[in-house]
Amino acid sequence: MTLTIGQLSERSGVAHSALRFYEERGLISSLRTTGNQRRYETSTLRRVAFVRTAQQVGLSLDEIGAALDDLPDGRTPTKADWHRISKEWRPRLDEQIRRIELLRDKLDSCIGCGCLSLKSCFLTNPHDELAERGPGAVLLEP
Repeated sequence: MTLTIGQLSERSGVAHSALRFYEERGLISSLRTTGNQRRYETSTLRRVAFVRTAQQVGLSLDEIGAALDDLPDGRTPTKADWHRISKEWRPRLDEQIRRIELLRDKLDSCIGCGCLSLKSCFLTNPHDELAERGPGAVLLEP
């Protein structure tokens, strides 16, 4: 059984445009009818769920694509694949959690950049010494 792009969109909850984008990026693939309409294997639903889940935890499409590229013959990830891939992503996610916790803990008093725009800053960063550490929210960088 195959699904049209509309059926895949409805069942996955992902917009048509996003599905076409995923296909352009090689994250999913379709078959084409003689009229050049897209048809997706039902297993594509699991592949889309894999992509969406990985995006929801903050992984980039490049990271997701690299994980999917490691699967033989472009197949859909199995439970064993997900276990292996999620172990590989664990350090990346642990670092992301650490940074979010740091941001949460400093959110009410500092945005982490030394911009001096807050009236009450626990850093008291006169003369913008943090500028030497680089641009952006340097206190949130590893």
